[in-house]
Amino acid sequence: MSIPALTALGFLPFVVPICFAVALSDLRGMRIPNWAVGLLMAVFVLAGPLLMPFDAYLWQLVHLPAGIGLGFLFYAAGAVGAGDAKFAGAAAPLIWLPDLPAVTMILAASILGGFAAHRIAKYTALRRLAPHWESWETGKKFPMGLCLGCTLSAYLALGAVFGG
Repeated sequence: MSIPALTALGFLPFVVPICFAVALSDLRGMRIPNWAVGLLMAVFVLAGPLLMPFDAYLWQLVHLPAGIGLGFLFYAAGAVGAGDAKFAGAAAPLIWLPDLPAVTMILAASILGGFAAHRIAKYTALRRLAPHWESWETGKKFPMGLCLGCTLSAYLALGAVFGG
C-alpha cells in the first residue's frame, strides 16, 4: 500500500465512526446524511496537514473535487445514488492513487459480502432484529453506504498495517 502507515492510522479513529454512521443510516433509511459527508471532508481538511507532508496533502486535496465530479457523473448516469456519489467523493482524498487497484478489490469484496449478508438477513429471522429498516423494502435497490463505509474503513486499516 502506498498510503503511509502513520497517516492511515491517524485517520482511522476519526473515519471509522463516520463510516459506521453512514452504513447504519443507509440501512435504516436508504439515505447517507449530508452531515456525515461534510464531516468526512472536514476530517481530511483539518487532520490531513498534521498527518502527512504538505505537498502530499495538497495532491490528495485535488482528489476531493475530482471525486465529487466523478461521483456526480455516475449519479447523472443513474449508476449510483446521490448520497453514494457524495460519500465516495468525500472519501477520495483519503485514498492514494497507486492504491486504487487495491481499493477496487476491497470494494468488490465488500459489495459481494454486503449484498449477500443483507439478502440473507432480509429473508431470514435476522430481519426481526431491525424490522423497520427501509432497506428491506426497496426492491432491487441496495444500501451501498454499507459497502462504501466498509471499503474505506478496511482500506485505512490495511494501510495502517501494510502502508508505506
